[in-house]
Amino acid sequence: MGEPSRPADAEVEARLVRLDSLLERVEQVAGPTADAAREAVRGLTELYGEALARVRDLAGPDVTARLTGDQLLDHLLVLHGLHPEPVERRVAAAVDRIAEVLRRRGATVELVGIEGSVASVRLTTKGCGGSSSGVEEAVREAVLAAAPELSDVRPVAERTAPAFVPLESLLPAAAPAARPA
Repeated sequence: MGEPSRPADAEVEARLVRLDSLLERVEQVAGPTADAAREAVRGLTELYGEALARVRDLAGPDVTARLTGDQLLDHLLVLHGLHPEPVERRVAAAVDRIAEVLRRRGATVELVGIEGSVASVRLTTKGCGGSSSGVEEAVREAVLAAAPELSDVRPVAERTAPAFVPLESLLPAAAPAARPA
């Protein structure tokens, strides 16, 4: 017998969107039944998180690396606080990946740092200013996909290189020296 077929990432994404929609509906309902539903979801989430932790611990580093290579499992490891890579390293890797794409389009991105739940990035774009908002959104999506525990990704102002101004240009012009006759 072969392995059971797994849903494609697009199908998993559609399931996650549907689940988010259902959970939002439950959150909007008041009363003991809604409270019980929310508690049941929390309990199942905690139980599955514990099961995932045990799989990770039993599997060892090789399998853990394969788990983090799967988009859904990587996200679940983050969700449950089980990801082996710290947020800083995941964000840096995401910025490096998108930097390669942006470089080909004449833009650069650099991770400035992470403070609390906010990552700061420095973006440099060439060309029309309208394209910078698309670049910002692409960077934001890439970073939050790698680190969904972050709440925001903020661009910081570009560094400008200091202009070189010769000292002589700042001094008053000296009168030419008189030549001996």
